[in-house]
Amino acid sequence: MKIAFQMDPIAGVDINADSTFRLAEEAQARGHQLFYYGPDQLAYEEGRITARGHWMTVQRVAAQPAVLGERVQVDLSEMDVIWLRQDPPFDMHYITTTHLLDRLKDDVLVVNDPFWVRNSPEKLLVLNFPDLTPPTAIARDLETIRAFKARHGDIILKPLYGNGGAGVFRLDENDRNLSSLYELFTGFSREPLIVQKYLPAVTKGDKRVILVDGEAVGAINRVPAAGEVRSNMHVGGRPEKIALTDRDREICARIGPVLREKGQVFVGIDVIGDWLTEINVTSPTGIQEMERFDGTNVAGKIWQAIEAKLG
Repeated sequence: MKIAFQMDPIAGVDINADSTFRLAEEAQARGHQLFYYGPDQLAYEEGRITARGHWMTVQRVAAQPAVLGERVQVDLSEMDVIWLRQDPPFDMHYITTTHLLDRLKDDVLVVNDPFWVRNSPEKLLVLNFPDLTPPTAIARDLETIRAFKARHGDIILKPLYGNGGAGVFRLDENDRNLSSLYELFTGFSREPLIVQKYLPAVTKGDKRVILVDGEAVGAINRVPAAGEVRSNMHVGGRPEKIALTDRDREICARIGPVLREKGQVFVGIDVIGDWLTEINVTSPTGIQEMERFDGTNVAGKIWQAIEAKLG
């Protein structure tokens, strides 16, 4: 098959951690052809969706993760699969790429389905499952956020469309910085903020559970560094081997059918203690760490699901 990856610059990926690299590596091992382009090179041209990029071969060489061919323009309708894999911010540029890729749905399998990526971003899709999540509010109004903090005392405040742990703050009962942080966030962005009740269980880790076509295939635990509230590996969180609990399986059984129905083939959910905090559909990570801990070919399971959809 011809596989296109819409992603951030491949020259900068960590070959031992990047999930997109691992997906490309597994596709190549299965005999598929790989095409790479950045979201800035995606275009609509007189009825066609095109991209300027490179046919590539990936390799486990840190200094050169991919060998690229000459830059060429392709009609993306000629691809079999397109991976939507650039990282957020989930801004209007990101959203526009989902609109353009959505126009290919009759000809190409786009993973994850761009319509539902656009309409189910990670911190909003969880709102469909209020009994599985900690107390949560989404607001731009300061008084609403203050009232939430007054009810719950110890809270987490973060940008609604952030990623990788950027801009995440814990405000405990004695903190006096809410107004200042509110001014900081609203001074450079028109987006709302999300606040959640702080879960003390995060000190034991923030579990990343990977689902493939709605089925849980495993998990890793991400433990915050000393003195840090964030467990994201981008900011120093330490990955650890961990098994799925009965509660994890209960959560996955509830959300899995919804993800499958919405064409979300590769999803990473975040679970702290017994609570679901995010459903990551834009560019989830964790494949390589899980493969090392569990000895499971997670990338292979993802490609099996995709190949089954294509018959």
